Amino acid sequence: MSQRLHVEESGVFLEFEVTDKGETLLLHCQRTPFSEASVEEGQKEWYRLVEIQAAGEDQDDHHGAKYTGTLPGRRLVFQGLEEERNERGRRVTVSQKDEVTGLLVRSVLQFVGATGVFESWTEAENRGVEAVGLTYVSSFCLNGLTKDSGLPWDRAARLYVPSNSWYGEFQWNCHTLPQLGMKKAFDYSTKRVSFSSTGTWTSKEFLPMGYVEDAKAGQGWYFSIVHNGSWHWEVGDSRNQIYLQLSGPAEAENHWFRSLKPGEIFTTVPAAVAPAANFEEAVERMTAYRRAVRRRNEDDEKLPVIFNDFMNCLGGDPTAEKEYPLIDAAAAIGCEYYTIDAGWYANGSWWSRVGEWEPAEKRWPGGIGRVLSYIRQKGMVPGLWLELEVMGIHCPIAQELPDDWFFMRHGKRVIDHGRYQLDYRNPQVREFADGVIRRLVEEYGAGYIKMDYNIDAGTGTETGADSAGDGLLSHNRAYLEWLDHVFETWPDLIIENCGSGGMRITDALLSRHSIQSSSDQTDYLAYAAIAAAAPAAVTPEQNAVWSYPLRDADAEQTAFNMVNAMLMRIHQSGHLARLSEENISLIREGIAYYKEIRRLIKASVPFWPLGMPAFGQGRFALGMMNGECAHLALWRTEDPVEAVTVPLKGFEERFGRRIRSVETVYPKELPCAWEWDERSRNLTVRQPEKSARLFRIVCEPQR
Repeated sequence: MSQRLHVEESGVFLEFEVTDKGETLLLHCQRTPFSEASVEEGQKEWYRLVEIQAAGEDQDDHHGAKYTGTLPGRRLVFQGLEEERNERGRRVTVSQKDEVTGLLVRSVLQFVGATGVFESWTEAENRGVEAVGLTYVSSFCLNGLTKDSGLPWDRAARLYVPSNSWYGEFQWNCHTLPQLGMKKAFDYSTKRVSFSSTGTWTSKEFLPMGYVEDAKAGQGWYFSIVHNGSWHWEVGDSRNQIYLQLSGPAEAENHWFRSLKPGEIFTTVPAAVAPAANFEEAVERMTAYRRAVRRRNEDDEKLPVIFNDFMNCLGGDPTAEKEYPLIDAAAAIGCEYYTIDAGWYANGSWWSRVGEWEPAEKRWPGGIGRVLSYIRQKGMVPGLWLELEVMGIHCPIAQELPDDWFFMRHGKRVIDHGRYQLDYRNPQVREFADGVIRRLVEEYGAGYIKMDYNIDAGTGTETGADSAGDGLLSHNRAYLEWLDHVFETWPDLIIENCGSGGMRITDALLSRHSIQSSSDQTDYLAYAAIAAAAPAAVTPEQNAVWSYPLRDADAEQTAFNMVNAMLMRIHQSGHLARLSEENISLIREGIAYYKEIRRLIKASVPFWPLGMPAFGQGRFALGMMNGECAHLALWRTEDPVEAVTVPLKGFEERFGRRIRSVETVYPKELPCAWEWDERSRNLTVRQPEKSARLFRIVCEPQR
């Protein structure tokens, strides 16, 4: 006889069913209770909790490329459900076993505090007598995404996909499934909508995140694959319903295969899942989750202002002579950290020669330590740029090192863009990296490291692995362990996560790093669309945004740059020593106001009253709400219409706070006309073209 298992935690309702055959089904995972009528009896067998495919086994479904009908996944028999409370929150573990292979499979759902977000992963333990060749293991499966809408799934579902690229990060696009080529043609099909990334630039095309919703039923799921390597997710149809499956690397998409020997356990990468009523509520829950799981650090509490000499400034060609005027200027406008970016280690061309990380004598007469000491004398903490996961192919020591220091495929070292990829599974590599960090911190006095990463190492490494993809997965995990070790050894050190800007934006790295490079975008107008959308994927206090006025910038351009960054983390740059006094005054004004409100930023949640920002829009807005007030940034780029109406009634309803007053807070002296309509609850703003303004919204006390 079948049995039901109910779990309710932090407003999330889970409904499991164990069938007469012992199959374990996940019938429901939403913020509303389960309705028996929502699942048709003939559909239930396709609501399996986990999918696992092994080499040499049938995939028993008319599936195409989809991961349905997997074996031994379909043979798994329920063993038990265990619950416990740990330091993170409530954990639910469902165990199943396959008697043929001896696989014991544990599906783990770890709730994180009261955020309403849980992490999901799968543990496969081989209790048999022969190795099992794994080619796919899901981290999370959920069928019936539109079961409560009353509409066919192709009319009910919408999919938010965060496109990402160099110079074009955080571009969320909302699609119907037919727009993506997936329309209901039968009870089930071979069609899926899928997204994958293979390699070490985890977010080079898409963020490892997404949101799927049934808007009519008021249900949605934000998900993030918490991994710094290859990943895969898909939405497909199965027996008049659609499912969501999340995983780390798989064989077909990511060249991953693992031979699981008797006694061994394989654990998938985790996925974070946030059931919610709508996209903005989901982002709020994910923001709370991200704050709860990350490493505790002072950087995300104090939010210091950082100057970096690269963007629209020295561009990778630093010298002591160039730095001293910039150091003086950065200190004068209120910067608190000062980072010397790429080039400090090379006397000439350096791209394919990186790897020794010793200061270039020609650039630093008297030593780089003298310049870093001067930065401290001016009241700022010094920082340096590194790319410590690679070694240039022309680096003097690269040919002296053994091959097992590097990624290898087909008997050759993997080369990408003039660099070798270091293999962090090798203890000697980690010791070498430790030595570099120790020298920069303990000898040179660096308190900040911009950890860049400018290659993609592809499918992985075959050295000591069952497959290139499995070698990559083990390397990814070893690198995270090394990061944990570094922060334990130097707890006050700030390490910025960078990958040519935002090419490795992932919750796995952001649970360690306190700050994330948002982009390498050099056009401040285009940057606005990136910065305004970023808080949907990164907490504002971790998101570093460049403010980099050009030497010939006018006042509006300088103010626009500042507004881009002021609700997140200011990454100041530009030739400060050569700017006009008017522009210096605007930067100083922006930094001063930022310092007044940064204590609020770390507790803020985002909202978008004009919809999600994207390239090509003439207007967009980003709001940040906290317990004290709200701030609203408004950008006008190419919109020919002078006035814009910002509806704020939805803001009041969402946060349960009635607006009392609105005021312009930056820039104070540049033209801006606005009107708050008490009746319509709309804010109408008139501002010049190619301008940005920051408003403060004061609300009545919460009842």
